[in-house]
Amino acid sequence: MRFPFFRRRKKRHSGSRDGGKATGSFASNEESGGGGDKKIANPVGMDVNANVRWIREKLGDSRDLVVRTLSEAGTKKAHTAFVFLGTMVDEQIVNQVVLQPLLDLLYGQHKQPSPSERFHLVRNHALPVGQVLEQRSLDEILKQILLGNSILFIAGHPAALIAGTTGGESRSVEEPSSQTVIRGPKESFTENFKTNLSLIRRRLKSQKLRIEYREIGTETMTNVAMIYMEGIAQDGIVREVRSRLDRIDTDAILESGYIEEFIQDETFTFFPTMQNTERPDAIAAGLLEGQVALVVDGTPFVLIMPATFTKFFQSSEDYYQRFDVATFLRLIRYGAFFVSMLLPSLYIAVTTFHQEMLPTSLLISLAAQREGVPFPALFEAFLMEITFEVLREAGVRMPRVIGPAISIVGALVLGQAAVQAGLVSAAMVIVVSFTAIANFVIPSLNMSIAARLIRFVMMLLGGTLGLFGIMSGLMVLLTHLVAMRSFGVPYFSPFAPFIWSNWKDVFIRVPQWAMNKRPRGIAARSNLTRQAKGQKPSPSNKG
Repeated sequence: MRFPFFRRRKKRHSGSRDGGKATGSFASNEESGGGGDKKIANPVGMDVNANVRWIREKLGDSRDLVVRTLSEAGTKKAHTAFVFLGTMVDEQIVNQVVLQPLLDLLYGQHKQPSPSERFHLVRNHALPVGQVLEQRSLDEILKQILLGNSILFIAGHPAALIAGTTGGESRSVEEPSSQTVIRGPKESFTENFKTNLSLIRRRLKSQKLRIEYREIGTETMTNVAMIYMEGIAQDGIVREVRSRLDRIDTDAILESGYIEEFIQDETFTFFPTMQNTERPDAIAAGLLEGQVALVVDGTPFVLIMPATFTKFFQSSEDYYQRFDVATFLRLIRYGAFFVSMLLPSLYIAVTTFHQEMLPTSLLISLAAQREGVPFPALFEAFLMEITFEVLREAGVRMPRVIGPAISIVGALVLGQAAVQAGLVSAAMVIVVSFTAIANFVIPSLNMSIAARLIRFVMMLLGGTLGLFGIMSGLMVLLTHLVAMRSFGVPYFSPFAPFIWSNWKDVFIRVPQWAMNKRPRGIAARSNLTRQAKGQKPSPSNKG
């Protein structure tokens, strides 16, 4: 069994405090002091029991630390010790692939070998796992135990063997929960690092796929994989992502959101500068367009960068159905974004400052509804929006069985009761409800949250300055979007800078045979061609 994160980049080095430096789950012999005259800080001792005692002390004599000792026939003197964490290994691999062959080899010998002979015999013949490496530093050995690997000490030899036995229970591949589609793959990432990498490998069976591994977090030692397509991704973007990862020096990385906050371009902005997805097909499509992905162990959400504003309105399903249907749905998403962001503020501005813009019959109807309402439109809208946000959050946090029922019933009951009590007008309830529904149309959760936050700012501007305030806010937002960058790529492209060739996949999605170029500005200029020309279907007229 081979583990993809066993490989290391030789130009990095291993240490007891890696921070954001690139490491693998195994350290090679040359890097850890297995050869040459390099001094080892905490070397492996000749006494097996002393090495085991040191590990027990460092782990606080943890109950899940398993130590299996083997001794000479007829004596109690241990010549071999097998050490691992029972909660971090695959017990089937340990028992069938490591312990059983080890016992058969060591006790099947007519003559007991010397410590050096026993060490090399075990390393070369007794462990049929994917990779067995030699390690001479106890500090590195302890780290490998915490990563789920097993350690084999042999008395009289100043080194230990590391066997890849990482395992344990994990969630199986299921249907995406936050990015569902009607037509398309139903697989999603899980919390298992190896499973997520395999889901990407299955879709990109290319020799250009590059995966670089790191361990980030001095306490959590979280595996992070940077994935890109060599020759398709820009070298400058790859170097920038690598540099930002290497700068991270923290004690814990528990989810990809930690990484996102450490490496994002803009901190004080409503808009996300990186995408996250739990769909392997979306990651594969992004890699083929020149983006870089980050897979973090322990989370089903994979980061992909650089991201532009328009990418948050694209769904995987857009490319699995006819281009005309995909274009129609995409236009609806853009419209829903502006509705979610501006509708309450426009209603407040028009009813408060610009009543002349409304038809007379509609103005009379709205005035009749607001008769008896004690609050101004701005306070009324804030009251309804905050109430809906509370209901939305309650629906998410409550138990799954009763959450939807409580949120729906609460919205209906509270809305109807508020209208009957004269606290809000019926028109305001309609505006807030339609705004909330429009917010769910946006395929990216990060962008929908941005629209929700901007909505409150726009409501305040519309309630104090009218349409002038709303237009001023939009101009500030537009200026902010144009100035933003995502790993060196203009966030508001292909609008600013204007890139006409990229408009084939912005508001409209042209047919697949017409998308013969990768996005300019993201993919490498030397490899922009996605497919050959002349792919437009031309059916024969012959019967």
